[in-house]
Amino acid sequence: MKLPSTYKLKDIAAIINCEFDGSPDHVVTGLNEIHMVEPGDIVFVDHPKYYDKALKSKATTVIINKKVECPEGKALIISDDPFRDYNLLVRHFYPVNYSTKQIADTAKVGEGTILMPGVYLGNNVTIGKNCVIHPNVVIYDDCHIGNNVIIHANTVIGADGFYYKKRPHMFDKMISCGRVIIEDDVEIGSVCAIDKGVSGDTIIGAGTKMDNHVQIAHDAHLGKMCLVAAHVAIAGVVVVEDGCTFWGQSGVRSDVHLAKGTVVLAQAGIGGDTEEGKSYFGSPASESRTKMRELAALKRLPDLLRKLDSEENS
Repeated sequence: MKLPSTYKLKDIAAIINCEFDGSPDHVVTGLNEIHMVEPGDIVFVDHPKYYDKALKSKATTVIINKKVECPEGKALIISDDPFRDYNLLVRHFYPVNYSTKQIADTAKVGEGTILMPGVYLGNNVTIGKNCVIHPNVVIYDDCHIGNNVIIHANTVIGADGFYYKKRPHMFDKMISCGRVIIEDDVEIGSVCAIDKGVSGDTIIGAGTKMDNHVQIAHDAHLGKMCLVAAHVAIAGVVVVEDGCTFWGQSGVRSDVHLAKGTVVLAQAGIGGDTEEGKSYFGSPASESRTKMRELAALKRLPDLLRKLDSEENS
């Protein structure tokens, strides 16, 4: 999330009433989670396990719950609860502004696009030319839809990311302030859910096609010309390169990278990065030919054990 203008460290710290370590005039230009940070961004860290990752990240301002040595060229904001204060900053710069109209005044719809009954468009939604948006589709604030896009009935674009911090007696929600960007010539089936980024963008590449009941989580990036069958779930911050195929009921865990042309066979569970052009099967998934050989060998195991017992007893 980019801030509306450039801010100084002293001003950011004052918003959340925290001490800081660094030049008061240190520049802040954005807020981002650790997976998405760029120079100028603020990131938060509240567990010693992740201190090093945050301090060495591209972020140049870190909200942290312990006084540590400040890396050169960076600044620290010392907070007793970095998660809470990061959320306070997000809400300060991204205030609640719900549209209660079916089509928000700031929504823009391109020439030749058809909106069927029951479609909801939130604030600052843009839809390109020659799209078909079927009944009861919901498109939340700030989402951008390209040209020649088809979205089938009851799909939701831009709901909040599923991101919570566990407290002793509750789950504390991370406020999502990102977007969904759907490029040209995409088709999305009915009853799908594509969540907006927590702080960046969830992106569906041009020409990609999705079946019904597909879940794409926050900050995932799907490449161009991908095929996604029914009941597929892709977790947050996953990067899928061009030309990948996902067959029914397959899933991908968070923060992995699927190389170009990866094929994920039905009910496979991807738990790590893949290699270009290879197929994957099983849960946890591995290269499909290897997995098939393992299963074939497993079927022979009872016979091999009986043979071994017979040899030992003879």
